[in-house]
Amino acid sequence: MQYRKVVNALGMLAAASLMQACAVGPHYAPPAAEAPASFHASLPQADQRAADLRDWWRQFDDPLVAQLVDAAQATNPTLAQALARIEQARGSAGSAQGARFPELNAGVSGNRSKTTGADGVPVITTTSLRGLDASWELDLFGAKRKAADAAEARLAARTADWHAARVSLAAEVGSTLVDYRACVATAQTLEQDLGSRMQTLQLTERKVKAGFMSAADSTLINASAADARQRLVAQQANCDLNIKALVTLTGIAEQDLRAKLGASAALPQPRAIAVQSVPAQALQQRPDVEAAERELAAASADINVAEAARYPRLTLTGNVGIAGLRLSGASNSDSTWSFAPALTLPLFDAGRRRADVHVAQARYDEAYAVYRQRVQGAVREIEEALVRLDSAARRQDDAQAAARDYERYFELSNDRLRAGTGSMFELEDARRSALSARQNLIGVQRERVTAWIALYKALGGGWTATPRS
Repeated sequence: MQYRKVVNALGMLAAASLMQACAVGPHYAPPAAEAPASFHASLPQADQRAADLRDWWRQFDDPLVAQLVDAAQATNPTLAQALARIEQARGSAGSAQGARFPELNAGVSGNRSKTTGADGVPVITTTSLRGLDASWELDLFGAKRKAADAAEARLAARTADWHAARVSLAAEVGSTLVDYRACVATAQTLEQDLGSRMQTLQLTERKVKAGFMSAADSTLINASAADARQRLVAQQANCDLNIKALVTLTGIAEQDLRAKLGASAALPQPRAIAVQSVPAQALQQRPDVEAAERELAAASADINVAEAARYPRLTLTGNVGIAGLRLSGASNSDSTWSFAPALTLPLFDAGRRRADVHVAQARYDEAYAVYRQRVQGAVREIEEALVRLDSAARRQDDAQAAARDYERYFELSNDRLRAGTGSMFELEDARRSALSARQNLIGVQRERVTAWIALYKALGGGWTATPRS
């Protein structure tokens, strides 16, 4: 019965403490995002079938995109590190939450000794103690509750970091694949250009032997062909570097990856993305902004913890048990209990606790600056992606027209040279213009797809924050 009274008393005190604990220090409220009222860049046109960002990679016209993204997200070490940080934060949150409640331990001890009585007869004494020990620091000023809040906020921040890493990794895989395909397209263009130069070289050598062209023309086209060969080799090396990057990102063996990629130079085409016209709404989908806000919340709770350390602390300890004694064949046992409240009053610490509060406040200011930086950076990334997307879309038709017309100009110049009415310098100038126009068209097409990918990343990749009370 006495045990029950002690346990009931501790339980009532625990409930009272949980209900009455009041936090000292600032009250946290999420800051309003400092975002403009609307985006300044033109928003892309998207119909009712606009892509869902959560499944965007599967809506490309090339299934290889989703395959590579899935492979990267399954094996990439960066994501593994992010997951490990989530588990660390989850453990810290559990520890901080557990510290709010009483600690109960069971203990058993025993002792056996032999002494000699006054009459010379040995006396065997056996003692034993079995019981429960409880200790609990009441959360009078909310230090433990706020420490638990800080740990939960950091767990949410680490979870958002993981989502941000997933989005960044997917965007990097997609961009690298697009770079590779554009590289292959450029290499094919350079290979065709080298073949054309070699044909011109053969024609020139025949005309020089026949006396219709000078040795200077032969020297010029020889130099032109050599330059084309070295540029093709350099371009092929760039394509190999893109493959190496994809191997690292996806964890797929290079031989298997090359088989998947094949010789295709077609750029994968995505479905259009609908963009919220209000930046503040778009920012709610950014996991990195959410992580910064949760770190800010944790820093605010740390101020409460540091402030509470300047106030009194009340600790309750107690135990209940059964003590046993056996003396030379006779035994006896009895119940024991104790209850000991302890109040600690901080009187003098040479300003240490006040300094701890100052440090916590400075860390909050730093976290707030990081949050503002994330918000500003997010708006900038969205605006830049929109500008690049709009620019590439408006330039694509002109780039196609330029490539077509310069190619026709080169063909006419080549016909004039064969007919003897044109010059080698005119042909080489036309060749350079046609090659530059073809490469520029590939670059514009690549820029358009990578702008869509950058916009996907800038919009948070379809992530949505978990609602909080």
